[in-house]
Amino acid sequence: MEVGRMRQGLSDGELIGRFQEDCVIRGLSRHTVEGYVSSLKLLSEFLQKQGSSLDAVDREVLREYIAVLRKAGISDKTVKNRFSAYSSLYDFAVYEGLLDRNVVLDIRKRYLKGYKGNDVTGERRKIVSVAEMAMFVDSIFDIRDKAIALVLAKTGVRRTELENMDVGDVDWDVMSITLKPTHKRSNRVVFFDHETLVVLKQWLERRELVVVSGCDALFVSYNSGGRIDRNGVYNGFVKWAEMCGLHDPRSKKLSDRFTPHCCRHWFTTHLRRAGMSREFIMELRGDKMHEAMDVYYHIDEVELRKSYLACIPQLGV
Repeated sequence: MEVGRMRQGLSDGELIGRFQEDCVIRGLSRHTVEGYVSSLKLLSEFLQKQGSSLDAVDREVLREYIAVLRKAGISDKTVKNRFSAYSSLYDFAVYEGLLDRNVVLDIRKRYLKGYKGNDVTGERRKIVSVAEMAMFVDSIFDIRDKAIALVLAKTGVRRTELENMDVGDVDWDVMSITLKPTHKRSNRVVFFDHETLVVLKQWLERRELVVVSGCDALFVSYNSGGRIDRNGVYNGFVKWAEMCGLHDPRSKKLSDRFTPHCCRHWFTTHLRRAGMSREFIMELRGDKMHEAMDVYYHIDEVELRKSYLACIPQLGV
């Protein structure tokens, strides 16, 4: 059963270009847009070999593509990420009136385990104790990687948010960081504590020796001297996590893997255990407001900072 040829005769390049513009208007991050476009180009190449194109995809072709990817040893996570991009493209096509329905939804639901909560295993990301986090941070000998781990753990920011931080975003007196705006985040100000401040200052001294002229990034690559990318953050984190026994890269179980995103879960869990209110945690996480009451609930930043400093776990670094 086909999606049905689109009502406008668009080439794959034209369709991807229009979709890319729409993603930018929607406020998606640069990383997300680049990932979507890369995945769509790979699908387009596959379809061309089949004598087809993006504007005339059917279930059988998509199912065959999943089989090809898995035969090639592509991980389930990568397959899911690619089909997330494909689904987003065809959602755009439906919105634009080019198609009547998005057939990718059927494929994801049937063949991609875990799509939209269909994974009933109940598996959760690894949550480490305060003592384990302290052991992990203490094991990191590289000052940049130690600073990255502390910022992730003590602020709960996402990897992309950390990657986009500039030195000028840091308020050293208040001990806060103003994040770049994204569609996922409401509150943009996050706080850090004194032990994070000390390590960040140490990293800034080291940073001056490797950064290229004109680069404002808070965290930079040792190879290029420019802004660190997502892979650099990830690799610099899991390397130390594996060395201290918290991360098993060979396991597919979330509970065996300690990655940068686990710090966001650690941040949330231990602030809650320390007694911080749900509203304050949501504000620090930058969660979107969902309930009508949330719109009228205004949080005093001074009170929020005091609560943060009282509740954020100390790691003894």
